[in-house]
Amino acid sequence: MTDFTRQRTTMVDTQIRPSDVTKYSVIEAMLTVPREAFVPAGMREAAYAGAALSLGGGRAMLEPRSLAKLLDGLDIRPDEMVLYVGCGLGYGAALAARMAEFVVALEEDEALAGEAESLLAEHGVDNVAVVSGPLRAGVVRHAPYDVILIEGAVEQLPEPLAEQLREGGRIGAILREGGERGASAARIGHKIDGRIAWRFLFDAGAPVLPGFEAERAFAL
Repeated sequence: MTDFTRQRTTMVDTQIRPSDVTKYSVIEAMLTVPREAFVPAGMREAAYAGAALSLGGGRAMLEPRSLAKLLDGLDIRPDEMVLYVGCGLGYGAALAARMAEFVVALEEDEALAGEAESLLAEHGVDNVAVVSGPLRAGVVRHAPYDVILIEGAVEQLPEPLAEQLREGGRIGAILREGGERGASAARIGHKIDGRIAWRFLFDAGAPVLPGFEAERAFAL
């Protein structure tokens, strides 16, 4: 029988701590939330392998290291409201829920959203609301948010998400520049005077989320 608790500890000791993740809240969450419970069926044995896991439809769960570093950079506080965009099966939302006051987990795939809601309830995560709807639209009824985390790559940030971020709030995402072959990196954005100022966090890659592609110039 697989000892997932030991694998979880090994993941933190070999993938998370050596990657300059230092905030206790992130380490504690990664040690506590059972990643194997939130991965697609048949992938439990690969839950702690340090790789992205396919969700189908061109979507993927971020590898633990990238997700942990984004959470570390966002520095979520216990009194904050978080919008988690592209929650998949709910793993990242469960992590964020251990740091935040409340998390709104947005997922446009209704099957994934339904399963995420069941899994979060099964594991006693009671400060997350799973919402099914277009990722690029956000969830305006709970806005503004102190923190927005996008699990996936972004070529162009949809305006509704920028508008739903509170002044002074933070947004974390993997930004890809230059189209399909362009470079990508995880960045943290701070909303200052209504505009988002981005800073580099670390090199990272992920599939571009549907609706987050840059407009392509038409050429003959």
